[in-house]
Amino acid sequence: MTNPTTFGLQRLIGYNFHHQALLTQALTHRSFGSVNNERLEFLGDGVLNFIIASQLYLAFPKLDEGDLSRLRAHLVKEPTLGELALTLNIGDALRLGEGELKSGGWRRPSVLADALEAIIGAVFLDAGFDAAEMVVIKLFTPLIDKIDPKSIGKDPKSLLQEYLQSKKIDVPSYEVLAIEGEAHCQTFRVECKVAKFNITTQGEGTSRRAAEQEAAKLAYQQIIA
Repeated sequence: MTNPTTFGLQRLIGYNFHHQALLTQALTHRSFGSVNNERLEFLGDGVLNFIIASQLYLAFPKLDEGDLSRLRAHLVKEPTLGELALTLNIGDALRLGEGELKSGGWRRPSVLADALEAIIGAVFLDAGFDAAEMVVIKLFTPLIDKIDPKSIGKDPKSLLQEYLQSKKIDVPSYEVLAIEGEAHCQTFRVECKVAKFNITTQGEGTSRRAAEQEAAKLAYQQIIA
């Protein structure tokens, strides 16, 4: 019988597993047991990189190898995969050991990113390359459509600062508004202010840097909108 959580996940990725055991393994962290998702993650990483490279090659016919490599690296890096995994509620379906559960492993970007790659590897084993490609295209096409080749390789804080400096505008200020949670599992909330545009944004993350980056991203998006 299909678990309601994994049923929802399969609906979101647009694929129903013939062998549910593969999906279960893809969602099993090494802290849970010896049969886990590490090998599937290895396989999924290779499948994902190939499919993303193919999609970028088709989407950006004028970009050279270096730029295509930077775009691919951006799409398959841990933060991008972790954010995508969050939208799929993968954390809710993960099987974690007691220690990982207590430390918030269900929302840790590295754990989520590995699980997403493992799911792609599991789809490949369950139904072949075409099925895996279908899933990757469904999940990543919105990201590819929004990607800006000129900005890839630069983090949001750098993009925001460079844009403001190019307009001879003072750089933004950042302030930590709150730090919540236990020492091993904290959440930071940071405010970013761009006085010239009267823009104030807030970002959250598991570190001050991550929260600043999120706040800077939101500010940059407002400015260039």
